[in-house]
Amino acid sequence: MTSPDSPPLVSPSPCPAPPPSIPSSPTPSSPAPSTSSLPAPPSLPPTGEVMVLALGRKKQRVLIALSILPNFFLAFLLSSDPLITLSSPHHCHLPLPSPDVLNASIPWEKGDRPGDSGGPSQCKQYANGSQSLVVNCESGWDYNVTEGLKNNIVTEWDLVCDRYWLVPVEEVCFILGIVTGCLGLGFAADRLGRSKSLLTSLTLSVVFGVLVCVSPSPSIFIVMRFCLAAASAGVFLNLYISRLELCEPSLRLVVTILAGLMTVAGELLLLAVALGCQSWRGLLGAGAAPLTLFLSYGIPGVFPESPRWLLLSERSVDMNVFTDRRNSNRDVRDDESFTELDSEPAPSSQPHLSFHELFHSRNIWKNMCVLGFTSFISHGISHCYSSFRGDVRGTAPSFYWTYLLSVCAGGGALLLLWATVDRCGRRGILLLFMTMTGLASLILLGLMEYLSETAITVFSVLGLFSSQATASLCILFTAEVMPTIIRGTGVGAVLALGSVGRLSSPLMDLRNHYGYFLHHVVYSSLALLAVLSILLLPESKRKPLPQTLAEGEQYKRPPLGRRRRDNVPLLATPNPET
Repeated sequence: MTSPDSPPLVSPSPCPAPPPSIPSSPTPSSPAPSTSSLPAPPSLPPTGEVMVLALGRKKQRVLIALSILPNFFLAFLLSSDPLITLSSPHHCHLPLPSPDVLNASIPWEKGDRPGDSGGPSQCKQYANGSQSLVVNCESGWDYNVTEGLKNNIVTEWDLVCDRYWLVPVEEVCFILGIVTGCLGLGFAADRLGRSKSLLTSLTLSVVFGVLVCVSPSPSIFIVMRFCLAAASAGVFLNLYISRLELCEPSLRLVVTILAGLMTVAGELLLLAVALGCQSWRGLLGAGAAPLTLFLSYGIPGVFPESPRWLLLSERSVDMNVFTDRRNSNRDVRDDESFTELDSEPAPSSQPHLSFHELFHSRNIWKNMCVLGFTSFISHGISHCYSSFRGDVRGTAPSFYWTYLLSVCAGGGALLLLWATVDRCGRRGILLLFMTMTGLASLILLGLMEYLSETAITVFSVLGLFSSQATASLCILFTAEVMPTIIRGTGVGAVLALGSVGRLSSPLMDLRNHYGYFLHHVVYSSLALLAVLSILLLPESKRKPLPQTLAEGEQYKRPPLGRRRRDNVPLLATPNPET
């Protein structure tokens, strides 16, 4: 029995009491929750890929096409130097240029190479009809123009003999102008924006293109040519960066190859225009005049600022615009314009760059140094292959053969890159072509006494082909691994180093190609060193473009000696046999 004060006994329940039910929907008497109290739906992260997709497929294709088209006319300004500086056979001016008068008035000079019988002197003549006294040309020169322009700067200003040094000086200044434009306008593209830097470069190209065409003397021509090279290099660089930043990873290689083929087409047309106009002023004018049409890119909405650069600027981006465009149908997305990207950034908006962080970004510096060194070698050694046959055998091929071979080798290299790079990766193909470049040089240098004319031509073409493929891939590789905040500076630096490598060509011409063997040996040795350094590069195939320095630091190759570890689950039962 239980006492009256004790609590009553409760029988155990077979199951616990159910929890209080939660109403699934508000009752009619209860007020409905306000929409303002509900959390906002998550928006897309503000990445560069999202901003590119927000442009719409149709507008993206139009902008890419607008960035490719100017390359056709830039080839007239950047590739015309061999035509306007080509030196033709010449001799002192004679009142009656008959063969008998030529033999009686011009002394005979022996050739510099073994087996070269020589020919009439190009800088000397007999004085007063007497063959006992030889003097310099007194009344100018007569030119036997069989290739290129009939009227170029050499024939117009008599840049031969004692004044021939002005031709290599012009070539050196032109290359230094490209270096200046790549470095200066590349930095401006990072600080001011791609669109503003492109418009500035286009304006300067048109202005200096006109001033070059009306140059009255060699000195003014060289100065204006330097400025034109800097502006044209800025146009090429800004178009290259803007084009790449408009593409998703699957389109980057195809668009780059199309732009390169457009440049090749411009170089082929350049030769046809040269044969038609026969004047260096008309040739340069044909390249500068069409650039005035592209000044329309400065009209708001025609060629907007790069969306990736806008993301790094200090202006705010309304992410609701991305959500609305993502939810809209495809037709609307293709037809509507993206107002946020069409508008220009505020004048004070610039990407924030921490120089302290940049100084300590070791992987970025490593990638830039390796690619810059490879670009330097690939651009510099190309001249060795073009002139190797003439240096060794003393029988230089015609100008048309050399020019067409170089242009067609560049076009073929681009097509091979299109077929292999996306399948085998950037680093592997770059390593393959750089190895081919070094092997072609070693074979030519080591076996040149035993190779026939055909074998020398084959290995020279192979080396020229692989070196141009390496040079083109270096620029694409650099643009993909450099973060957006310094992409203009990084790509400009690699292009500038490639142009520095090209300085060997006019310097060798100034010395009449003396020391060509040592020059080729140095470049071949550096090519083998570049093969080893390429192993340190990361792989950028189908990866998104890095935006910040921190993202750029992640593009690195893991150490070769590091062992990979398996991700074992935390509660996995260990194997007793191990």
